[in-house]
This record gives sequence, C-alpha cells and structure tokens, in this order.
Amino acid sequence: MPRAPTQAAAEPKRRPPKRWHRRRDARPAEIVAAALGAFAERGFAAARLDDIAARAGITKGTLYLYFPNKEALLKAVVETALLPNLAQAETLAARDAGAVGTLVAAIATQIGRIIATTPLGAIPKIMLAEAGNFPDLARFYLNAVIGRGLRLFGTLVRRGIAAGEFRAVDPEATARLIIAPILMTALWQNSFAAYEETKHDPADFIARSIDLVLRGLAAAPRGAQP
Repeated sequence: MPRAPTQAAAEPKRRPPKRWHRRRDARPAEIVAAALGAFAERGFAAARLDDIAARAGITKGTLYLYFPNKEALLKAVVETALLPNLAQAETLAARDAGAVGTLVAAIATQIGRIIATTPLGAIPKIMLAEAGNFPDLARFYLNAVIGRGLRLFGTLVRRGIAAGEFRAVDPEATARLIIAPILMTALWQNSFAAYEETKHDPADFIARSIDLVLRGLAAAPRGAQP
C-alpha cells in the first residue's frame, strides 16, 4: 500500500517572488537608483534607457510607465537623492544658533563628503556638460540646487556679519566662494582623480579651502586697524 505523502511533500515548494512581482510603489526608487549608477558610470549622453531598465530589473516598457525620458530621470535623481541632503543642511542652519563659522565649515564639509564619496558627485559634472544641450534641465538645476545652495550660504554670511563674527562683505559673492571648492571637488573626482599619480584627499582640500574663506571673513578685533 503506497504511503500517504507527508505535509511537506504534499505542499508545493514556494518560490521566492520574482523581481517583477514587487510592489509597484517600490519601482520608481529602484529606477532612480539604477539611473544614478548609470549616469555616474557613463555620463548622461552615453547612458541608455535599456541599460537603466536592466539595472533596475525591469523592461524598458515598464520604465516608460514611470519616466518618459532620460531628462525626467535625471530630474528625479536630483529631487530624490540630492535635494534631501540640501534640505538637511538648511534644517541644520535654521536650528543651530552657535558660531556661524563653525556651522559654515560643518555644512560645507558634509556636502563635500557626499559629493566626493558617492555617485552624486557626478551630477554637477553632468549638468555643466549638458547645460547647453538641455536648457530646461540647466534651469531646473540652477533653481533647485545651485540657487538654494547660494541662498543657504548667503544667509549664513549675513548672520555672521550681523553677529559681528564676519566683516562686512558681499554675501552673494562670498556664498559663491564657499561653494567653489565643493564644485571643484565634484569635477575633479569625476574627471581626473582616477589618473592622478599622487592622490589628494578631497575632504582635506575642502576643509583647507573653507578655512581660508573663513579667515578672510573674520572680523578684526575691536581696536585693531582694518
């Protein structure tokens, strides 16, 4: 008489859910992450939607359900991966009532670290390279990222002047000086760093650059000759 199958044998083996059976709301984030990786490795022009879809584990047709083109994908990368870091810096600036110079250095260092050590550092280079070809993208990045960064540091410079910590300077021009080493680091790390014979530390470069700016901003002690 044949033996009755055990419960384990009777039940069909459960297969792990296939990647394309995931919740639909998880796909946009995965597509954006795949796009960031592709843009960082190949640049904007050379990155293909087929490759991005393959990285995300979906078909190209599925990608089009969420993003109509590469321009929309790049905007999504900026909005979901870059802007939250900028918002965090703005929150820190609003809450911290300590020395302004220390706050400027901390924010610049943190932004520089992200730019130097993550794929997000490729975004400024891409925007500079493609601004002439995609003016809408250039305007978007100018307003959403660069404009906010300039306003952030310009506000901090004004605060330092009002507190007597900084000498009277043009806040807008000084904000550009603070951002300059961060932008330089992004371009260098994604263009020439791989070919350097003598490696330099991007974090050290940013720290030294910001230190020079802050020393130039420092108000003269009372009674000292200007």
